[in-house]
Amino acid sequence: MRVVLAEDVFLLRDGLIRTLQEHGCEVVAVDNGPSLLRALLDDGDAAPDVAVVDVRLPPTFTDEGLQAALEARRRRPGLPVLILSQYVEQLYANELLAGGEGAVGYLLKDRVTHTEQFIDAVRRVAAGGTVMDPQVISRLLLRSDARGMIGSLTPRERDVLELMAEGRSNAAIATGLHISESAVAKHTASIFTKLRIGPSADDNRRVLAVLAYLKR
Repeated sequence: MRVVLAEDVFLLRDGLIRTLQEHGCEVVAVDNGPSLLRALLDDGDAAPDVAVVDVRLPPTFTDEGLQAALEARRRRPGLPVLILSQYVEQLYANELLAGGEGAVGYLLKDRVTHTEQFIDAVRRVAAGGTVMDPQVISRLLLRSDARGMIGSLTPRERDVLELMAEGRSNAAIATGLHISESAVAKHTASIFTKLRIGPSADDNRRVLAVLAYLKR
């Protein structure tokens, strides 16, 4: 798996490169927004399978990394992107998920010190999944959701949606909540109904559900 890694802090970049290489990844590392965009749009042998991108990169140190990744996805729809951020920023998560295509993730930088979780997130995003950091979800859960469709979900449905936002499969959700996969499927169907997300061959309904969750 070929990974484009965008991180301007040398020690962190070096550590991530080593971690990815130890797990069989080929890494192309960059340290600024313009270089990131060029690397993500490479059509040659260095074309990426997934991008791991720090939100804040030179030259602006604002959201240069995120914007370069979003621009690359506009030009190359479905390009897998895993965003790293120091803080929980709902706006970043919303922008990343707005297209509804999947193959996106949002992790806090603290998570990259947990090697297995980080590599699992990279692989799930590369495979087309959606991964949200548990701390992001926990922070959002603290917000009032008395209004809107999210407020109509039962506590168990909220539990299922929270794990769905982390990118978990039905089997993983069932294991985590100690319920059957058929029960997860029923809760998931109910979530889609309550959030008014109908069947579609084109849209990733899980991504749309997570997006509704983040926007509440």
